[in-house]
Amino acid sequence: MKRCSPAVAAYRMKDEPYAVCMKTIYNLMDHGRVPGVSHESLWEKRRRKRRYRPVQRIRKRAVTPGHSITDRPPAVETRTEFGHWEIDLIVSGKGALLSLTERKTRRLILRKLRTRSQAAVIGVLNDIGRQTGAEAFRCIFKSITSDNGGELLDYAGMERSVVTGKRTHRYYAHPYSAWERGGNENTNRFIRRFIPKGRRLGRISRKLLHEIETWINTYPRKILNFETAEERFNQEIAA
Repeated sequence: MKRCSPAVAAYRMKDEPYAVCMKTIYNLMDHGRVPGVSHESLWEKRRRKRRYRPVQRIRKRAVTPGHSITDRPPAVETRTEFGHWEIDLIVSGKGALLSLTERKTRRLILRKLRTRSQAAVIGVLNDIGRQTGAEAFRCIFKSITSDNGGELLDYAGMERSVVTGKRTHRYYAHPYSAWERGGNENTNRFIRRFIPKGRRLGRISRKLLHEIETWINTYPRKILNFETAEERFNQEIAA
């Protein structure tokens, strides 16, 4: 049950003789009857209590001539069609991780970047393309949406495969509009449970990243009716 929310803990014990509902777990926590666990232990509770200082926004560089998020098909926005992803970088110091989240199934792909550069991002997409195959890549990665971070601005390089030509469609969210990539932002919060801010990303092993990716993809999600992202993803692939 480690790192589980009360909702997931209740779901996982539903067939056990000692099963209790989510509300009961919260009540037990209120009365200190769950050893070593309190409301302060809950990730979402801690996150909501953080105090944010006003930040002076700096105007970002102009976006290259890519497609705006407003050009995306409606099926992407409503999450009714499989194969549309959100991409983001988790940055600390000189190191960076690349996270890809599929919008419908919430499945995560987590990779370490060799450098914080556009070429490194494209290199990861090329690696995924070689692993999945060019034809499968176009079916699984119909589109990718990102913010306007400098490492993600080579839209032509990300859209184009050196082997088969067009491989995906790229869309850019509006500046300072993280909610337009809500799935990716939420997944990054999951990742931060394992890799807190300030940790040197360059020292993180690929083995640890694989373990984090696996944990997140096999974690029952309330939004998925307590199925896992891996289960939903495999259902879409098999369909």
